[in-house]
Amino acid sequence: MLTFYKVPLVLRPQPEGGYTVTSPVLPELVTEGDTPEEIMENVRDALQAALETYEDLGKPLPASLSPRI
Repeated sequence: MLTFYKVPLVLRPQPEGGYTVTSPVLPELVTEGDTPEEIMENVRDALQAALETYEDLGKPLPASLSPRI
């Protein structure tokens, strides 16, 4: 079963262009992108990697990260 999460994101413009993207509820999620499309693709990849890291380490997800129904 596929689980969806609602994750708040913070986009910070970079002087050289593009954005750095982080999440206040999931510190392991860090990525970047130049366009909205690239950002969304990179966020999906970074979120998957962060969730896999939690699973591999046997750590519970942050309480503020809840599955979206």
